[in-house]
Amino acid sequence: MRKKLSVTSKILIGMGIGLLLGSLINAFAANVAFIQDYVVNGFLYVVGAAFINALKMLVVPLVTFSLICGVCGIGDVGILGRVGLKAFLLYIATTGLAVAMAMVVAILIAPGKDFNRDISTATSTEFMVRQAPPVSDVLINIVPRNPVHAFAEGNMLQIIFFVIMFAIAMLMTGETGRQLADGAAKLNAVMMKVVTLVMDFAPIGVFCLMAKTFAEQGIDLIVPMIGYFGVVILCLLLHALGTFSLLLAILARLNPLLFIRKMRPAHIFAFSTASSNATIPVTMQVVEQRLGVDNSTAAFTIPLGATVNMDGTAIMQGVATVFIANVYQIDLGLGQYLTVIGMSILASIGTAGVPGVGLIMLAMVFNQVGLPVEGIALILGVDRLLDMLRTAVNVTGDATVTCIVAHGENSIDRQIYNDPNAGVITEIELPHKKERA
Repeated sequence: MRKKLSVTSKILIGMGIGLLLGSLINAFAANVAFIQDYVVNGFLYVVGAAFINALKMLVVPLVTFSLICGVCGIGDVGILGRVGLKAFLLYIATTGLAVAMAMVVAILIAPGKDFNRDISTATSTEFMVRQAPPVSDVLINIVPRNPVHAFAEGNMLQIIFFVIMFAIAMLMTGETGRQLADGAAKLNAVMMKVVTLVMDFAPIGVFCLMAKTFAEQGIDLIVPMIGYFGVVILCLLLHALGTFSLLLAILARLNPLLFIRKMRPAHIFAFSTASSNATIPVTMQVVEQRLGVDNSTAAFTIPLGATVNMDGTAIMQGVATVFIANVYQIDLGLGQYLTVIGMSILASIGTAGVPGVGLIMLAMVFNQVGLPVEGIALILGVDRLLDMLRTAVNVTGDATVTCIVAHGENSIDRQIYNDPNAGVITEIELPHKKERA
């Protein structure tokens, strides 16, 4: 009997076909009204947007129930605080490393030195200059004034804060809390089944997303921006394959090559959706079943990472700062470069993990160091493609920090991690993926 394709393989096939179809539409049917109205902005847009909404639909309930199970599974408030502090500091450190490395590489390669500037002022008006929020406001806004509003808006930092407080209260209420924890565990199991149902439609959703993106953007837009585009990709690869691999090998004594291989399903989803939040269900699935991290750790660190860990976005900001400074022939000093590092870290905390948010963050950074915000118009054309790659790096960072924290807390099953076939998702195995000794 022929072995069935895994869901991941089907998604890769859908991605490839979508890229090809989208490129053909862009090349030969860009001005065909019927194709644009009924295929690109009709079928592809509707199915792709519905798939993204389905993924986002999972995030809040899945994070809520998983986080309750994780806190109750840890059972000790002191351990919970230690896990949270480790994860937060690691996320901040990797973001700082990412933007610093990106600026060093960009300064050495110097993209934009010989760029022929022709900026559309109409496009630049899309970006209003925004002041970076004060640190005090960032800290205050972690605490929700209205938990219901936080859940409705999907404000992940506020949701995480409230759910942790609620779960700690459950631990302190004895038998009543244990009954609620059992209920949360059952609801979490049901939510994982919902994840399964949504993933069954993933190949179609990814196909539509890729086809629409390349039908609108095309590959030709990359050519005029090849210097900037290439440096960003180089830095993303250096960080994903270099920095994260070293951290895994040194801090967790784990095989980086096996890690990269097992992260493939999360990478595919992150690339196709360009949303860290939308990829949370898949990232948690991979980290727990493929990498062997216990739910008590993953349920806390993955949602936190999707909210505060923006390594890919920080890399874009570092390269874009040097690129725009070169284009406008503006000399930046050491103090301004350090400001970019600090701003990138600050802007990543509490920023929604959704497509395109990096450009708004970049406007804040440019305003802070005195670069013209209208320069963002130059990178608009290739940003959607880079956003997809940045998100893949972001979720890689989430999983890396989760594995390192799990190693420190002795909550990672190395036998599962070292098994190349552990947690492989197929149509037959998918309904039983949570059954683990």
